[in-house]
Amino acid sequence: MMEPQINYSMPVLNLPPVEVQVDEIDGKISIFDSLRKKYLVLTPEEWVRQHIILYLVQYKEYPRSLFALEKGLKYNTMQKRFDVMVMDRDGKPFLLVECKAPDVKLTQKTVEQVSVYNKILGAPNLCISNGLQHICLAWEEEKGQFRQLSQFPDFG
Repeated sequence: MMEPQINYSMPVLNLPPVEVQVDEIDGKISIFDSLRKKYLVLTPEEWVRQHIILYLVQYKEYPRSLFALEKGLKYNTMQKRFDVMVMDRDGKPFLLVECKAPDVKLTQKTVEQVSVYNKILGAPNLCISNGLQHICLAWEEEKGQFRQLSQFPDFG
C-alpha cells in the first residue's frame, strides 16, 4: 500500500540533505521535531529550525541531549524567546541560533536581535540563518568582539 502524498512546498535549503518527517495532522501540514518528539505546524521558520537541528546532530555530531528549543528569557522588562540553544558538556551556553524564514533577509537588525538574547545567555558562538544564508560568529576573548566564521562551529 502506498503512503498518501502530502502536498507542501518549502524551499531547498543551503544545508546538506536531511530527512524530515512531514505529515498532515488535524488538517495542518506538520513537521516532526526529533528533539521534542512531536509534530509542529510546518511554517517556513520551523522548516529552517528543523533542518538546522538535524544538520547539527547528524553532520556536526552535536549531542541531542544538550539542545534547548524556544525557551523564554527576560531582557530588561521584555519577554523574549530564543530558537535554538546548544549547551556545552558543563551545561553552559555554547551556541545560540536564531532561525528566520527563507524569505527573510539577514540584516544588521537580525544580528542585533540574537546579540540582545546573548547578553543574557552568554554563548561564545552565535548563528543567524534563514536556511539559505548563515551568519556564524565566534567570540574572541582577547579582542573582546565576535569574528565571523565560515561555517557552524564544531562541537567540543
